[in-house]
Amino acid sequence: MNKIIEARSINKVYGSENNQTIALNNVSISITTNEYVSVMGPSGSGKSTLLFALSGMDRIDTGSVYINGVSLHEMNENNLADFRRKKMGFVFQNPTMLPSLDILDNIMLPSYEDYKKDKSELIQKTLKIMKIAGIEGTENRKITEVSGGQLQRASICRAVLHNPEILFGDEPTGALNSKSSEEILDLFEQLNNNGMTILLVTHDSKVSARSKRVLFMKDGTLESELIFQNENLQTRIDLINEKMSVLGI
Repeated sequence: MNKIIEARSINKVYGSENNQTIALNNVSISITTNEYVSVMGPSGSGKSTLLFALSGMDRIDTGSVYINGVSLHEMNENNLADFRRKKMGFVFQNPTMLPSLDILDNIMLPSYEDYKKDKSELIQKTLKIMKIAGIEGTENRKITEVSGGQLQRASICRAVLHNPEILFGDEPTGALNSKSSEEILDLFEQLNNNGMTILLVTHDSKVSARSKRVLFMKDGTLESELIFQNENLQTRIDLINEKMSVLGI
């Protein structure tokens, strides 16, 4: 299988000489096309820093990161931003949307540049994705007129509207109730089944159990991993919790 993400011996340190925090310590990782991977670990373990490093949202100190063989650390900021816009989608715990726009325009906003000659095509594509995400009928509502789960699904629609190769998520269900979380995870599974590579950061074993591989971080290093085959969901949750207990995380 083709490697879509490859990191080689990456390091990231925050702070000054006398007060340093090692966020990533010689981390290497490969993710293949169409994988669904979760990263778990306690607060401060480096899991979010790893996601930001692999997506180019944060610069590493040493090492290298490649997306489809393209070196992120050798790009200037403008080229890197354009590369992320075309190749990646991002979903965070708390969606950031403009209160002055309705749901439809919030979803379409990052894609306007690509469809400026044919906005009608963009609208139709957005409505189709909203239907798949189960939020059809909310397009004319303001962000204060929908539920938290609907707003998160809108943020996913925005992230995947341009059909990115990779979807990154940082605690994407952290602010949702259990029902909304399950709906979001169902949507991720559907996107992955349709060919999208997904990398999520989470502290929740119920979330990571929906992925195909789980990486465990502690003190800035990758400690271990689990690869799932045909185990049922509860068995996966039990295996994850057991592994975390053994690792002391």
